[in-house]
Formats: sequence, structure tokens, C-alpha cells
Amino acid sequence: MPGAPGKGGRPGFADLRERAVGKGVIIIGGGHGGSQMAASLRSEGYTDPVTLITAESDIPYQRPPLSKTYLKEPERGLQELRPQAFYDDHNVDLRLSTKVVAVDPAKKSVLLDTGDQIEWEHLVLATGARPRIPTIPGTDLSGVFVLRDAADARRMHDRFVAAESVVVIGGGFIGLELAATARQLGRNVTVIEATDRLMGRAVATEISEHFLQLHRGWGTNVVLNAGAKALVGRNGDVVGVSTGEGAPIAADLVVIGIGVIPNVELAQQVGIACDNGIVVGSDLRTSNPDVFAIGDCAAFVEPSVGRRMRIESVQNAVDQAKHVAKTITGKGGAAYHAVPWFWSDQQDAKLQMVGLAEKATRRVIRGKPEEGAFSVFQFDGDQLVNIDSVNKPGDHMLGRRVMEPGGRMPTPEQAADEGFDLKSLLRKPAA
Repeated sequence: MPGAPGKGGRPGFADLRERAVGKGVIIIGGGHGGSQMAASLRSEGYTDPVTLITAESDIPYQRPPLSKTYLKEPERGLQELRPQAFYDDHNVDLRLSTKVVAVDPAKKSVLLDTGDQIEWEHLVLATGARPRIPTIPGTDLSGVFVLRDAADARRMHDRFVAAESVVVIGGGFIGLELAATARQLGRNVTVIEATDRLMGRAVATEISEHFLQLHRGWGTNVVLNAGAKALVGRNGDVVGVSTGEGAPIAADLVVIGIGVIPNVELAQQVGIACDNGIVVGSDLRTSNPDVFAIGDCAAFVEPSVGRRMRIESVQNAVDQAKHVAKTITGKGGAAYHAVPWFWSDQQDAKLQMVGLAEKATRRVIRGKPEEGAFSVFQFDGDQLVNIDSVNKPGDHMLGRRVMEPGGRMPTPEQAADEGFDLKSLLRKPAA
């Protein structure tokens, strides 16, 4: 049980240090999922020790601004998810700049690079993922960057703001956000995408085409159906990118954004099952029942598509952390299920997505793409499975509600009919 009530009747945790006697929970990874895990354990009334270990030197922070405001103005600081006082007040042992070098599942302990060994009752792997690097010449040149964390953004900043020509390899979310930021700074920007459309694995074709026209309208050179074959250097600095067609594209800064690789090494070292991520069951337990995995590293069966997958989003990491906290405190039981949603801000265009379109067989457009505000509703037959929205936050928020279990979804005809009030679906039907 939690300590004495605090303000507003919420639990107070000032006495946890004295009352915590068990081995507790160790969380490896200080991203959105790791920080939420610590917070949710305490909000669910967990009183045993909670240790949050991260290799980063920064208190857990918001990741999405890294490709936008923080990259341009790092002096404004990171947006902390929770201040240091939160961890202190809730007796969360936050260990920054610390790595776990070994996990001993038999002794239920972890060994840190500091030499400390800590025992656990439950271990939560929130280890995230790392950028994928193409196997082409020149990736080790000065001026070649990836962007995954604040340290990457700091390393990139000075060169980013001084660069004249920026080449982004990869037309996914992170690449396009960086390209949009670079164009706002007046840089010459080229995006190289290996497939025939932008964000092709994540959004409807109409959304891809809309953002292609937006980026080209902003002055970005977007090259589709082309891969980077080599990075060209001079005196150790990158000066261009070769696609194998014509002369290399000039670049004094190159950003690689071609996806990520889940960090599964600790799990693999102790024999936990992995398959494009750390394999977890419907309760997010790994093949070791005392070990959970959440966030970008966790491979779970997504009910809406019926196959094992990883979802790389803030929402997924946070929701999975909340679910595991309930399980550990004995309040769980139901299989994990949350409607996935995502977003990407590119200059003044806000792209929001809810649901997964993998099984979509038809789609309808609501709104006017030419006016910069529209949504693509995607259906599996008559079942709504996804909404991709551009500057239509109302459609997105509606989707997040109606796609929950028991929600009243629009039919394809209703979605296409601008005269139909979608909000009526949120009202209780007349008896």
C-alpha cells in the first residue's frame, strides 16, 4: 500500500525509502516507456524499490522535439518528462550515465558498469532501438549523423546550423522532419528515398503524395526510387552522396534516417526469446516470466493485424508501461491492447495517424487536400482500421475514441459524406 495521502487525496511517497524492503523493480532504459514505468508503479501503489537505469546523461525527456525545436535551439534545453524532484519525491533511484553490462536471471540481479550489483524481483527491458546504418562507403566521415537522442542532436547542432547543403537519406518521419527543419533554416536540402513514395510503410498513398508536394513546394529536392550508394569525402569530411546516377549530390551534412534496430542484446545474453525485437506475450512478459519488455524493443502480437510486430511510438511505450505496472501490482489480467496512434510535425503540416492500415481494402477521403486539411479513412471491408489526417485534429481524436472496443465507427459512406456529423457517433444511441 502507498504511504500517507498527499494533496488532493493522492498517495504520498515520502516514507517509501524506509518502508521499501523487497528487491523491487529494475527498469533498463530512460525513454518515454522507462520513465512512465517508474511513475506508473508508484501511482499504482507499488512501495518496493524502483530503480531506473539509463546510459544517457540527461533526465528522461521528450524525444519528438529533437528533430525540430531542440536541434535548432539546444540552449532552450530539453523538455523533461518529469523533473528530478519527481524521482526524489517518489523514491525512484534514477541512475544516469549508467550501463547494465550483465543480467543474471538465476540470481535475479544486474551488474552495472559502476561495479554495483542490484537484485530485482521484476526486470523491465525498455531498451529501445538504435539507428540502422547502411553498409555503404563513407558512413564514418565527419559530417554524417543519425538522430536518436539528445547527444546526437548536440553533436549535430553546430554543423547543422552552419551547413549550406543537407542531404537526408530516408523519406520516413525522422528524415522528413529534419528536412523540414533544415528548409526553415534556409538550407539547400535533398531527400533520397529508396522506394516510390514518402513514408510508404506508414501512411496512405494520398498522404505520401501530399507531403511530396509540400516538401517540393518548400524547396526541397526529393529523389524517389534512389538509394545512397556511397558517401563521398574530402580530407575526412563528407562532401557529397552518390546514388549511382550522375554526379554526387553536394552535401556538407548528411543525416541517415532509414529505420532502427531493436536493442535486444541483454535479452539475448540470458536466453530470452527474440525475433525482430524481444518477444513478449499478451501480458508483455518475455520468455522469462519475471522479465517484461516494453516500447520500441518489444515484439508483441498486435490484435488488429493478428501478427507479431514492434510499434515505434511514444504512445505505445507509455501505454505498455502502464499495463505492466498494473500487472506487477496485481491489478492486471487483461491482454494488452491499445489503439496505436502516431504523429509527425513538418513545418506547419501536422500529420496524425490512428490505427494500422495493414488489412485495409478500401479508403475514402474526407476534406480537401488542396486546402491542406483532409483525412484518409481506411477500411477492411466496412470496418474502420485507420485514419491518416493532415491538419484535421478533430478527425484524429474521433478515431482514437471510436476505434476503442465498443466504439461506434463510421461506415465508408458516412466518412466520405462531409454533411455527416462524425461527432454524432460519440453520443449514446437513443434507447
